Amino acid sequence: MNMPSTSLPTALATVGLPALVQVGFVVKNLKQAIAQYEPLFGPFTTMDGSVQGATYRGRTEDANLDIAFGHSGKLEIELIEWKGGHSPHREFIEKGREGMHHVQFRVKNCDAWIKKLEPIGYQTIWYKRWSADTTFAYMEREGDPLIVEFLQMPAGGPGA
Repeated sequence: MNMPSTSLPTALATVGLPALVQVGFVVKNLKQAIAQYEPLFGPFTTMDGSVQGATYRGRTEDANLDIAFGHSGKLEIELIEWKGGHSPHREFIEKGREGMHHVQFRVKNCDAWIKKLEPIGYQTIWYKRWSADTTFAYMEREGDPLIVEFLQMPAGGPGA
């Protein structure tokens, strides 16, 4: 796939994305990362972020993840430690990387937003529909290390 000639900031601005709500970081050790970033983004809350039966690069896969959430004002900071299975987080760690991984946008219709980004070169690499009103998608494009995540979820949580 060829990289579109449209620059990323211009291309993303033309699709009318909502405000950014989260920046996700993949870390090798969640406890160490929480200790390191607590003064900046804490306090953190932790949870099992494992995902079962998601579509990952065309296959149904499980991923074992531990996650923590902090904040910078209204911006959510997510720390993710890959523990097992197959996900974009595993790829990131296996490439020897650690740090900023994705940006997240909350949307009302995840599938519609996927269609809006496809013309500018994005492909869905990780996708899960949890329920009729709760879906996530990670999208990437060739030559761009940043993943765009769309999260469709009611304010009160799934099924709210």
